[in-house]
Amino acid sequence: MPELLPQPARDEIDLSVVFSTLSDPLRRTAIAILATLPDSTERNCVSFGFPVAKASLTHHFKILREAGLISQIDYGNRRASSLRREDIEARFPGLLALLVEELKQGGGVEKAVVSAGRR
Repeated sequence: MPELLPQPARDEIDLSVVFSTLSDPLRRTAIAILATLPDSTERNCVSFGFPVAKASLTHHFKILREAGLISQIDYGNRRASSLRREDIEARFPGLLALLVEELKQGGGVEKAVVSAGRR
């Protein structure tokens, strides 16, 4: 049976934690990509195509979940992630638009690839 993994409540999402989480280009790019997709779209971490090991991706997505930026559902053999768009917009209006704009300008993916290569 699918299980929603622990995440902070909307009012517990902290701006300093969000900024720290988004300081990593790979995580920032993942959120920007999710923000361009329809609401409730679920993706697994490997589907983003980042050039890092699955264990590293799992770690990055755990950090995103613990910051309150995504929800993750454990289906047993895989975890699906979805953007907590409504919660993010309620807490930090305009943040997702800024991330999407960075992605459109090409800053996100390229920086994420370079950053991933340094790990």
